[in-house]
Amino acid sequence: MTLASQIITAIGGPENVRSLTHCATRLRFELADASKVDQNALEHMKGVLGAVPQSGDRFQVVIGGGVATVYENIMHLPEMANAGAASASGEGQKSNADVKAEARSKARGKVAWLDSFFEYLADSFRPILGVLLGASIIIALVNLLISLNVIPNDEASAGWVFVKAIWKGVFYFLPIMVAYNASKKLKVDPWLGGAIMAILMTPQFTSLIDAKTTTCVENAALGTKSCTANIFGIPMALSDYSGNVFVPLLMAAVLALVYHGLKKIIPESVQLVFVPFFCMIIVGALTAFIIGPIGVWVGNGLGVGLAWMNTHAPFIFAIIIPLLYPFLVPLGLHWPLNALMLMNIQTLGYDFIQGPMGVWNFACFGATAGVLFIAVRDKDKDMRQTALGALAAGLLGGVSEPSLYGIHLRYKLVYKRMLVGCGLGGVVIAVLGWLFPSVTAAGQTVHGVTTTAFAFTSLLTIPVFDQMWVYAVSIAVSFLTSFFLIITFDYRTPEQKAEVLARAAADQKAAAPAVEAKEAAPAATTATATATATKTEAPAAAAAATTVVNAPVAGHVIALDETGDPVFASRALGEGVGIQPTDSEVVAPVSGVLQTVAETGHAFGIKTDDGVEVLVHVGIDTVKMNGEGFAVKVKADERVNAGDPLVSVDFAKVKDAGYSTTTLMTVLNTAALTSVTPKTGIDVKAGDEVIDIQR
Repeated sequence: MTLASQIITAIGGPENVRSLTHCATRLRFELADASKVDQNALEHMKGVLGAVPQSGDRFQVVIGGGVATVYENIMHLPEMANAGAASASGEGQKSNADVKAEARSKARGKVAWLDSFFEYLADSFRPILGVLLGASIIIALVNLLISLNVIPNDEASAGWVFVKAIWKGVFYFLPIMVAYNASKKLKVDPWLGGAIMAILMTPQFTSLIDAKTTTCVENAALGTKSCTANIFGIPMALSDYSGNVFVPLLMAAVLALVYHGLKKIIPESVQLVFVPFFCMIIVGALTAFIIGPIGVWVGNGLGVGLAWMNTHAPFIFAIIIPLLYPFLVPLGLHWPLNALMLMNIQTLGYDFIQGPMGVWNFACFGATAGVLFIAVRDKDKDMRQTALGALAAGLLGGVSEPSLYGIHLRYKLVYKRMLVGCGLGGVVIAVLGWLFPSVTAAGQTVHGVTTTAFAFTSLLTIPVFDQMWVYAVSIAVSFLTSFFLIITFDYRTPEQKAEVLARAAADQKAAAPAVEAKEAAPAATTATATATATKTEAPAAAAAATTVVNAPVAGHVIALDETGDPVFASRALGEGVGIQPTDSEVVAPVSGVLQTVAETGHAFGIKTDDGVEVLVHVGIDTVKMNGEGFAVKVKADERVNAGDPLVSVDFAKVKDAGYSTTTLMTVLNTAALTSVTPKTGIDVKAGDEVIDIQR
């Protein structure tokens, strides 16, 4: 079965798909019933980096850089002939916009118009991420070749002009692309939106700046000039609209009002001709006289405001940006800042936001690298694949979504480690940026790392930053800090770690028969020679074998199915029991070494000398109590004997906090043993036998 077919099966079948779109890394489903999704199957599916449920009946499947191919494969599945075509064309089913409009009240927050605004921004930029990324890499490679003196920095050269045109075209005509996407988002003919924006970028319009009747005034703050032309006796403010993103966003919003208004009053039979006709005249004039100057003024104002903050409070600015981004990106709220970056380049000639933003990105990638290191060490094949793909997408493409959706948002401890990297990297870029300021092409001194290009912050785009070494040191600090914090303190809870180790042990057991068969022949030749030694050693080995696991706390023993915890009930962490405690002292159920001692005191992992791994989990969801009410008596790597105290628990406080006091105990490597048999339905004291083990 292909990956496309597997995804559709796990998502609930083609009949459950109301619409399907994709962004740079994710498939975005609108479903009839989200409860039909097999999230576990998706998360363990080869080729899928993560599965993220959204509010309402929305669901995202994180694929990574190959998302477009997977999307096309899904749309060409025979079973998607009706569902896929309908969602793409808008026939038979509701369009993507209709479905999203119905879900607005269930979106990120309770303020529907605010959610719609951010969704409008996001959908205006998402489709052009690919060309923006491609252009940023071209810029980076050109800058690198120039710095290495491979090619001359000679703008008079025809070859240089051609190379510059390759990436310059993306940013010069960016307003038309944004206008197209924004219009489409608002259910307006996108070609109409692009055509109206193109009016302000024609040679005829731009030549008005040099007309004899035009008056111009220099803007000292921005190093630009503002000009006013007289059009039919009406003054018109003129600006260079290339690279501007605020104007097309405003224009598309006004166009939507006019467009839909005209469709209500113009007969349907002549709408094809007269709706575009009146829209081009009305909205074209409004954009040239009012919307365009307002958009430029808004963009300039925001840019100047942030530039003032970067100049007068660089420490605050450089630290706030990387600390905010980890929370903005998952919600799609980072698009306004991306728009400001583009606006800064167009108005100021440089941008100062991307440097601190790069600090966050590399803290994110460092955390992913740490996860990859642990996955290799623990033989976690699924996470190794996920982390490797996410790290490649980040370091080479500057795309953080595979890391966020594939790993970080699934393992919340990642954020605690990563934010330290963000903060420390922010401090470094603030200090070095102040001590070693950048000098712009206009001769301005700017405290901070700047760039003249919009670049996705990856290893390939480091050369686009002025004071490149300052930027490189800062991102290295953020990357390494997150990396070492992850590998030192891990990114998983004890339960999650235990589940991975249990799965790895099961995989090794499954592979063992083949290895044993391969080694059987040579082993047979030595069987006679070792027979006597084996007989003498057998009693000692039998005496050391673990055959029972004792109760860690006094109380009533119940089956895992009755505990109310779906993870333990699924036996993903092995067979075991739950105990409803009647005492506050929790003791070691076996003798061995403490492999895990949770900082919060709610979980302990013990490995016996003969390899039995036992997990004791005190209460359900008690990790959220952050150790309150738990007095831990041991440390990790200590040796304990059965009956030694592990933790004293105030179970009354646990109940008051709203959590179950049921203490769960499982044999993590159940799959590697012959049998693990729990004794349930009995009352026990701490130290009584509750699990029988056969080797």
